[in-house]
Amino acid sequence: MTLLRCATHVVADVARAADRYVEWMDYRLVEQGVVSEALGALWMAPASVGQPYALLQPASGADTFLRLVQGTPVAGYEPIRSFGWAAIELCVTDVEAVHERMIASPFEVIGPPKNLDGFATVKPMQVRGDDKEVVYLTQMLVIGPEHGLPSPTSLVDRPFIMVLACPDLRAGAQWVKDVLGLEVIDPVAIHYSMISRSFNLPEGEKVELVTAKWQGEVFLELDQYPAGATARQSVAGELPPGVAITTMTHPDFARLSTHWAVAPMVLEGPLYRGRRVGMLATPEGALLEVIEP
Repeated sequence: MTLLRCATHVVADVARAADRYVEWMDYRLVEQGVVSEALGALWMAPASVGQPYALLQPASGADTFLRLVQGTPVAGYEPIRSFGWAAIELCVTDVEAVHERMIASPFEVIGPPKNLDGFATVKPMQVRGDDKEVVYLTQMLVIGPEHGLPSPTSLVDRPFIMVLACPDLRAGAQWVKDVLGLEVIDPVAIHYSMISRSFNLPEGEKVELVTAKWQGEVFLELDQYPAGATARQSVAGELPPGVAITTMTHPDFARLSTHWAVAPMVLEGPLYRGRRVGMLATPEGALLEVIEP
C-alpha cells in the first residue's frame, strides 16, 4: 500500500491538458470544479481561488490521482531547473509499448526507454507535455513487495514516485526522516540524464539521490540539484508552476502537529473524502499536502 495520493500540476488550460491524459494515458475524469476558498487557504495560494481544476484517475482504478490546476504561465519557467517538486513518475506495464504510443502523441519524448544506472529493477522513459510537465513512465523489471515497487495493472497506471529537487540533499533527507518518519536510503550517485542535459553537466558527472519508503514501498525520490539551480519563481498568490503539490496520507497524523504550515481542515471530494487535510512545507518550500488516514 502506498501513502502517495495525488500529484498536482499547474497548466495553462485545464480542459486541454486533461484531454491529453485521457486520450493518451487512459486516465479518466473523476472530478472537476474551481479552486475553493478553503483550498486556496490550504495551498497558501489565494490568487488560485476560482481557477478550474480537474482530478484524474488511472485506468487501473488505483486510488492515487493526477490533479491539474489552471494557473498563469510564468515567463522563463523551465522544468528540471529549480528547487521543489520536479517530476511525476507513473508506473507502466510495458515501457516499449508506451514509448510507441508517446511518439504518436502530443507529448514530446525527451528520454527514450533505457535501463537506469544504479537501479536494475526499473526501466524508465521520460516525456514532456505542452505545459512543460515532465512525466517519467517506468516499467518494473521485477515484481514483488521485497523490491519496494508497485505492480501496475493498466498500460499507464498511477503516480508511484514524486521527485523533489533539493539544494541540500542531506538536509532534505534528514527532514523526511525526522518529520515524516520515513525510511531513507543513503545517497547514491548515478548518471542522471535528465539533470545532466538540463544543466549541461560534464560527460560522466554523477548526481546524488535518495529514495524514501514506508512499509517497504518507495514513493519519494530526492535529487541533489547542481549549481545553477534556482528557487522557483511564481505569480504572486498562485501555486508555483510545474509540479506544485504532492499529496500523501500519513499513518501517524498526530506526529505532524508541530510542523504544519497550514493547520488541518476537513475537505470533501474523491481525494479527501471528508477527512482532515493539512499542509507541510519541505526545506526548499515545496508543498506537501497530508491527508488523515
